[in-house]
Formats: sequence, C-alpha cells, structure tokens
Amino acid sequence: MSVRIRRVYEAPEPEDGVRVLVDRLWPRGLSKDAAHVDEWPKGLTPSTELRRWYHAGEGSYEEFAGRYEAELDTPEAAELLDHVRELAGTGAVTLLTASKSPERSHAAVLARLLA
Repeated sequence: MSVRIRRVYEAPEPEDGVRVLVDRLWPRGLSKDAAHVDEWPKGLTPSTELRRWYHAGEGSYEEFAGRYEAELDTPEAAELLDHVRELAGTGAVTLLTASKSPERSHAAVLARLLA
C-alpha cells in the first residue's frame, strides 16, 4: 500500500498513481487539465466549519486532527475512505492538497488512516 501527499500545484509524476484531491475547494489558479486529478471525493474533506476554525488559529493541529477523525466516522466519509483504501490496496495513491503545510493538514490525517 503506497499513499503519499503532494501539493496539487506540483507537476504530476509517474509514481503518483491515482491522484485524489482531498480539498473541499478547487485550488485557486489551477486548471482542471493542469491538476491531473483522477478523483475528488468532497465528502472526505473537513467540514467548512472545521476548516475555518483551524485556519483561524483557534486550536492545535492535534485537536483539529481529532475533530476531523470524528467527522470521518459519518457513513458517507467512511465509505469514501474505504474506497481510497481500496485504491491504495491495488497501487499508488497520491493525496493532493493546496495546503502550504501538507504535513500539518487534513491530508496527513488521511494518509495516517490509510496506512
């Protein structure tokens, strides 16, 4: 199982495998052709409220990760997470995010859960 995280603005690489955009909003200034996104499961992304809370600096990354994991317990999110886990079971999967710090984003939480 190979899951990695990359910024969506980086050029695609052959090792990316299935490219999954894990942001709720489409990345600014990036065309769909340039992004080379294979899947965009919006139901797997943090809620707007959680995203805004975290970006406002109101809590720690650890608290954000805990709240996000709780959101992933919903049936829709759990189903989408299982789908990405199945993709990773058959080949490489790259989680794409526009976050400037992917290692402290929801993408890192997903990568940990998929490992």
